[in-house]
Amino acid sequence: MAKKILAVDDEKHIVRLVQINLEKEGYEVVTANNGREALDKVASERPDLIVMDVMMPEMDGLEALQTLKSNPATAEIPVIMLTAKAQDADVFRGWQSGADLYLTKPFNPMELLTFVRRIFQNQAEEKDAYQLNTSETYNLDDLDQSLLTEPNS
Repeated sequence: MAKKILAVDDEKHIVRLVQINLEKEGYEVVTANNGREALDKVASERPDLIVMDVMMPEMDGLEALQTLKSNPATAEIPVIMLTAKAQDADVFRGWQSGADLYLTKPFNPMELLTFVRRIFQNQAEEKDAYQLNTSETYNLDDLDQSLLTEPNS
């Protein structure tokens, strides 16, 4: 099943550029035009990743990001901020708000695709590592009871 990505930007040509390039790579893409619409789409579509602008009407991307990261049901969804706000202070605010990556406009679509692939690859590796670690653990019931008693000194 294809990974689902939510592309959020008030500039329709940017949304379309992101959508075309992601779909070309086999991802399913849903779109939103502002932060409030993005939150609605997250609830209805359950995306695996979000690519979101900062400066948008109704609700900006940082406010939407903070809302997503403060909700346990959505906090783990990776978010790439894709924005023209490129000053150090802007980037810092993005990191503080919970962005996983911060990409500035104008952007190279290949760079975005590389970041998306890297995020999904890291998720898969973390999942594999977690499964490996949990398969090597023991419950108390699995241990030989004689190991739990103190030796006679």
